[in-house]
Amino acid sequence: MPKFLIADDHPLFREALKGALSPLYEAVEFTESDGLESTIESIERSGHLDIILLDLSMPGCENFYGVIRVCGDYPHIPVIVISASDHPKIISQALAYGAKGYVSKSAAVASISEAIDTVLNGGTWVPEELKNQIDNISDEQQEIAAMVSELTPKQFLVLNYLQEGKLNKQIAYDMSVTEATVKAHTSAIFKKLKVNTRTQAVLLVEKLQTNI
Repeated sequence: MPKFLIADDHPLFREALKGALSPLYEAVEFTESDGLESTIESIERSGHLDIILLDLSMPGCENFYGVIRVCGDYPHIPVIVISASDHPKIISQALAYGAKGYVSKSAAVASISEAIDTVLNGGTWVPEELKNQIDNISDEQQEIAAMVSELTPKQFLVLNYLQEGKLNKQIAYDMSVTEATVKAHTSAIFKKLKVNTRTQAVLLVEKLQTNI
């Protein structure tokens, strides 16, 4: 019995995708998540998954952290990114960070099914019309992604707050933790990213972003 994880923060999209795929896969079992934290919990709880259909922009997945973290921690489970964007630069980065396929949310069900079948059989799938536009990303971006993959979800959340320019006191309030905990997370971030200041950390992670 195949088991698919649909990781997307829009319940209606998850329901629509389940409804579209159910007739195509005999006795398929679906599990769902709506953010990075619940995705990791679902992976751990499921025991066995055949494929993960992952949204790039759900909570906790900013700056490609979701695909970096899931693909890095669970390399034995193939990931297909299903995103609202079909820009070649974004597809290139998602594939470079470990995704085995990339499908636009506007794609026909037949295309999504083709992507799933291709990836389940060990292949890689991107829209035919975009194949010639996929580029290799820079060594620097690969190195940054490797460092970012070492951050825990809490540390990545703190890093996002740093990008927003928030003070430790504000971050502590938003996370319901002490300022000492925020400082500890910040120190860990600096060490893992090999930087010394907030500004350096923010500028580094911004290099993962795709300006389109």
